[in-house]
Amino acid sequence: MRAKQQRLYINIDHVATLRQARRGDEPDPVAAATLCERAGADGITAHLREDRRHIQDSDIERLKKSVTTFFNLEMACVAEMLELARRLKPQQVTLVPERREEITTEGGLDIVSEPERIQNAVDALSGAGIRVSLFIDPTRAAVEQSKKLGVPAIELHTGRYSHDPANAAAVDALRDAARLGADLGIAVHAGHGLNLQNVGMVAAIPEIEELNIGHSIVSRAVFVGLERAVREMKEAMDAARSS
Repeated sequence: MRAKQQRLYINIDHVATLRQARRGDEPDPVAAATLCERAGADGITAHLREDRRHIQDSDIERLKKSVTTFFNLEMACVAEMLELARRLKPQQVTLVPERREEITTEGGLDIVSEPERIQNAVDALSGAGIRVSLFIDPTRAAVEQSKKLGVPAIELHTGRYSHDPANAAAVDALRDAARLGADLGIAVHAGHGLNLQNVGMVAAIPEIEELNIGHSIVSRAVFVGLERAVREMKEAMDAARSS
């Protein structure tokens, strides 16, 4: 039986990174989000970091008003971000780990050793009517803990696989975590480091409902344009899903 069509959410942080190189107005990540939606993106993701290295508060404000598909706000589990999210009410908040010195998110959120802090954040967001997802490593312990925390969704960190697509253990870990999540009634998403060359293996995992991809699409857009880059990724995902 053919797996359900997979959703593609575009992370537009990398458009903002280019803008912040000059601290100007161009390119505008909100305009980029509109183009992505026009090209068939099912949702828009933006990560508001504590140091505001790319996406800014004003971007989040405008995205909340302009996104017509689905807006997923990635953020650290800290009081400042929780307050902002509860005020703006994006459709979804994905809680992610954050270290100031990292270039990009290097691993999943530690939900096993500090469950009370995560639970308080989940409760605060859920109480405001916001769907909550947790960005986790693809381990059974993390998936099981996510179930205990009562979140409706998880996003599996695909970094280990993306850095070494030939690593069978990394693929097996994603498959196992996705299957367990679905069995527990949790919506399973995935992302980090995926591109046209390696997306097929992850897209083919039937339990994964959604992929969050940003850097490779924005990089490809430099050569072929943003709308074509989005369409190419959708086509690659659909091909893997139907094979």
